[in-house]
Amino acid sequence: MKKLAIIGRPNVGKSSLFNRLVKQRDAITSDQAGTTRDVKKRIAPILDREVELLDTGGLDKGCELFDKIKEKAVKAAYEADIILYVVDGKTIANDEDKKFFYELQAMGKAMALVVNKIDNDKMNERLWDYYEFGTDTIFGISVAHNRNTVKLIEWIYEQLPEDEGAKNKELQLDEEENDSHDYNLPEFNEEEEAHERLLTEDEKIAFEENDQTRFYDPERLNQVKVAIIGRVNVGKSSLLNALLGEDRSVVSSVAGTTIDPIDEVIEVGDKKVTFVDTAGVRRRGKIVGIEKFALNRTKEMLKDADIALLVLDASEPFKDLDEKIAGLIDENRLGCIIILNKWDLTDKDYEKFTEKVRSRFKFLHYAPILTISALTKQRVHKIMDKILEINENYSQRISTSKLNRVIELAQRRHHLPSVKGKVIRLYYVTQYDIRPPRIALVMNRPEGLHFTYRRYLTNKLREAFNFEGTPVLFHARSKKQRTIVSDEPNF
Repeated sequence: MKKLAIIGRPNVGKSSLFNRLVKQRDAITSDQAGTTRDVKKRIAPILDREVELLDTGGLDKGCELFDKIKEKAVKAAYEADIILYVVDGKTIANDEDKKFFYELQAMGKAMALVVNKIDNDKMNERLWDYYEFGTDTIFGISVAHNRNTVKLIEWIYEQLPEDEGAKNKELQLDEEENDSHDYNLPEFNEEEEAHERLLTEDEKIAFEENDQTRFYDPERLNQVKVAIIGRVNVGKSSLLNALLGEDRSVVSSVAGTTIDPIDEVIEVGDKKVTFVDTAGVRRRGKIVGIEKFALNRTKEMLKDADIALLVLDASEPFKDLDEKIAGLIDENRLGCIIILNKWDLTDKDYEKFTEKVRSRFKFLHYAPILTISALTKQRVHKIMDKILEINENYSQRISTSKLNRVIELAQRRHHLPSVKGKVIRLYYVTQYDIRPPRIALVMNRPEGLHFTYRRYLTNKLREAFNFEGTPVLFHARSKKQRTIVSDEPNF
């Protein structure tokens, strides 16, 4: 698949054009220079073909951060097959833009000059100034008002091979309709519903006739989404770069360098692992400007994740904010690995320190702990193996007979306590969902199940089956209850 890089100086509308082409509000946009810092990648439909879009940071000079952003943008241009150089049509053509344009033009790739913010017909006169760039491939558009984008899309379409993209999609574009309708921003529902089926006769040993259980497409189970989360400057972007073996994310001493969640897919065997480097989280009182959007985007991304890498700075004391961030993992029922980064900068005793971590993050008791150095890549290779193992645990389905055998033995050793003289009976248990494992406890009096006994049963299941790295969710229900809800306690 061909790659298309959107290049230009800050605040010219690159991310807005990116969102327009991918047909969703994906990249964060704002008037603040340097909003986009890493290269954001997405597949975009161009009529009945497809192209991989690369949204880049602004080409600008200044501090260390902006120099690194520019370096990433130029690298993306070298990787791309097609380049859109975007300029601000409300300003006059300047020498800095010409210099950048000529440098990119020298690469000999398909390249177009996109003059954005041509919001009305009167502003079309400004286009003449941009013919000084020495190219006839100029498109005057307004991304904000969706004006005159058809010709640009058609030009991109002509640069793509006929056999690329989605063959079965047909999109008829009419310039008049395009100018009056925002066809590029339809309603999207990215959530995939799990396939459900009624139980077979054999399975009715543990289910009543109208109960249901969820089954996932095997292809979906081979896709693992891993979120890298933590406070600012704990080394999340450095960790992503170390895992990928390349400088994918901009790394800087500037706090809050990562704004937009950046994802990268790698294949490990038959598994596709998507790493998402999220914006660092600050204390609420210190969150300002576009970081508010970044925090909301991070929370939205976690809803779609499977496993979280909680990155902690081992070289300094933990903060209350670390616990709040860890709480997002618990809130979203994710598999988890606790990453103690910057271990090379400490002289701490491993046993005592991990005991301290367990005490501080009790609700993540199921998460394994790895000590690493993202900078030196010390023990980083262990993370991938652990991710694949946890994905198996997170996605496993235990047969009803095996579950009941364990629970029966547990009840023999420690009987269910009665409540106010009323006998509590546990008839059977069965797993009704995965990612994470969800288990129904069918009882005569579900409200009588004490949380301590629930925890006891959880521990017995963890002793019998490998649930490392994943929460196990329980739902106590009666025989008469037909619907299984998802507000189970997490153990």
